[in-house]
Amino acid sequence: MGPGSVTRDRFDYSESVGESWKTQMLLNLVKLRYGDIPVFMDVGQVVAGYSLQRTLSGTAAVNTFNQGAPLNAVTSVLGGTAGVIYNDSPTITYTPLAGERFARSMMSNIPPSSVMNVLQAGFPVDVVLRLSVQSINGIDNRRVAGGISREHVRPANPEFYQLLEQLGRIQNSGDIGVRAGPKGDTLTLVFRRSHSAAVRQAVRNVANLLGLDPDAKEFQIVYGAVPRNNKEIALVTRSIFEVLLDISSSIIVPDTHVTERRVAATPEGDLGPEGTIPPLIRISSSAERPGDAFVAIPYHGYWFSIDDRDPASKNLFSFILLLFTFVETGSKDITPVLAIPTTR
Repeated sequence: MGPGSVTRDRFDYSESVGESWKTQMLLNLVKLRYGDIPVFMDVGQVVAGYSLQRTLSGTAAVNTFNQGAPLNAVTSVLGGTAGVIYNDSPTITYTPLAGERFARSMMSNIPPSSVMNVLQAGFPVDVVLRLSVQSINGIDNRRVAGGISREHVRPANPEFYQLLEQLGRIQNSGDIGVRAGPKGDTLTLVFRRSHSAAVRQAVRNVANLLGLDPDAKEFQIVYGAVPRNNKEIALVTRSIFEVLLDISSSIIVPDTHVTERRVAATPEGDLGPEGTIPPLIRISSSAERPGDAFVAIPYHGYWFSIDDRDPASKNLFSFILLLFTFVETGSKDITPVLAIPTTR
């Protein structure tokens, strides 16, 4: 019975945990949009316990004569009983994200090394930097602070979107890379010498925007607001909480809730080189439950969802979930110890 349950349990539990993770994240994004308190609950351990008991018994009594019973009376008894008891008792532990672990996972800045590793893995530079970086060499990204309303949203510097456009052109050519030091404590951004005139011009544009040495091809990545020289790229990264706050600001809320002053109207997008910058993700609302949703949750009488036919929003939502692993540096929390009884 045990070996046969492995495949079923692994797939069923992984699907259930994944779906609950998605709905929890979307619910917390909507809560942030409405000024509510986000609550994260991790599934700590899942222990599936099975037991199968089988019983078989028989009874018999033989007819005896001339010992009290009437002659030829039927007193013989022959019978049997059988039973099967099946028990499925999974043990699931939940760990709320609070205290030191909340501060480490939600409020700590994403390490610059994680940002560079994601870029090296091939994730689009405009998506990664818009999500995880607040400023590059003093060029500020869009900031949502103090609340989600028009007066609390500070647009990005125009140079920020110009920088993303030029970096994207270099990334698409494959002429950008990251090199780590021997101990992993230093990071270097490398622009390879390209045969394309357009890529070489993009590298010069990046150097001009960031105030870098135009003749250098390698630049050290450091954490900070201002570089020490023209061969450094200083990043101020965001925390996971800032990432979620920025994403939640673009949620399309019902007009009724705006009229009732339950929530502020959705802020307008920034202006980029080619017009209004669209949001990275589209989370819409409707009075009825959507029929084809990647993930959907009810809140205040409305349904908030991501369309399953919107691959860009689905990919970004999954990427946000992965961001949690970038700031998880190990926990000192004492995990529960489960004693599982066994019988033979």
